[in-house]
Amino acid sequence: MEVGVVSEIVVLERDRKIIREIDRWRVCQGRHIKELAEFSGQRACDRRLRKLMQAGYVSREKILYGVAGIYRVTNKGAKLEGLGKTRNKIRIEQIRHDIAVLDTAIYFNKNHGLAYKNIRTELELHRLDGFGIRKHRPDFIFKKEDKTTCVEIELALKSKNRFETIISDNFMKYDKQIWVVPDFECKIAKTLQNSKVKYTNIEILTISEIQGTKENNENEQLFTSPMESGQIDLDI
Repeated sequence: MEVGVVSEIVVLERDRKIIREIDRWRVCQGRHIKELAEFSGQRACDRRLRKLMQAGYVSREKILYGVAGIYRVTNKGAKLEGLGKTRNKIRIEQIRHDIAVLDTAIYFNKNHGLAYKNIRTELELHRLDGFGIRKHRPDFIFKKEDKTTCVEIELALKSKNRFETIISDNFMKYDKQIWVVPDFECKIAKTLQNSKVKYTNIEILTISEIQGTKENNENEQLFTSPMESGQIDLDI
């Protein structure tokens, strides 16, 4: 975790939006925050994130080698937005999945005009369920043209029974279920293809389609923003 000198800043509405977005997606990288908070460029986004870190509202943790730092909301940031005191621990095995979830949301925003405000994340859905109620929720859902779509990012195969139960439940609850898988040759994709016969609302995308957008391919740095790579100095 990076520790900076705590300093006060004038908190802007965009700062509050950054805090809310990081909280509802659990974790974010700088490049995700640039999109979610509608910065014109990564440099301006990284500068603001540095100020929020120095003021103690967000933190950045380096979790996996080769993967850019992960931003999280601190207790101070949570208090500012009334988000509650409990901050979930980062599960290392979940990081790449969570990055793929955010990449998918950005993909739908850029390619299908889906507004981020119209997305309900898994964490938000669990909060709506209420304390103590734990059941499967999609990675996110959205409503468009009076139809509700759920999105599932599946990078590792679950048990057959659990997987089939989720597919069945999604068929009953949502107009469409979109699954993002590693590739069309993996067992996950083949199971979904076979399930299409019975569950006709299934659509399949690959992670390469999602993460192969122009935005993600800039400078061939899938996980790294300018601040992470050292291309810019934010101590000015």
